[in-house]
Amino acid sequence: MSNQQTQENLDTVIAELEKKCKELPDSLLAHHNLAMVYRKAGRQADALRELNKAIAIDPLAPETHVNLGALYFEMGDLDKALAANQEAVRILPESAQAHANIGLIWQQQGEADKAIESYLESTRHDPKLATTWVNLTTAQIMAGNFDAALAAAQKGVEIDPDFSMAQNNLAVAYYYKEDFKAAQLHAEKAKTLGFPVDPRFLEAIRKGLN
Repeated sequence: MSNQQTQENLDTVIAELEKKCKELPDSLLAHHNLAMVYRKAGRQADALRELNKAIAIDPLAPETHVNLGALYFEMGDLDKALAANQEAVRILPESAQAHANIGLIWQQQGEADKAIESYLESTRHDPKLATTWVNLTTAQIMAGNFDAALAAAQKGVEIDPDFSMAQNNLAVAYYYKEDFKAAQLHAEKAKTLGFPVDPRFLEAIRKGLN
């Protein structure tokens, strides 16, 4: 499907959802769905407006706060992203996605230990979120916990062997454990799956093998 066709399809869905919101102005689902399509279309300000409308309708819907946090993260406002996800956790303490999102925010801010704590909390509520294990791998490496990083990376690949970033992060974890043969194997798997493996990392692996 071409970009033009995709945009035309999005415009059609947006028009339908805008109509639905006018017909059902108090519908949480209508405003939430419209926000998600706006976000997909790159209309962040419109998505933000609709998510805030959804929250005004039902302040206790955790998914809306999670998506608001994700939108703020995309917009580069990490403080508001953190606050939105923390509100989701307050409403629903077992929200694995909210805990994972909080971990990513801490990771972006260089707070490896806080990121690890949030990621581990996420895995306790949903151990099958591959992205959480992948990001936990990075945080553990940041903290210098290479054994824990390898364990997290292996879990991510176990859950989703075709997740290219999981294969790349497993390669990185093996590299820090100085198992360069395994690092090369998984880096090549990541490339095959479409991940843009850093050429400098591949060169570092080759040097380790020599």
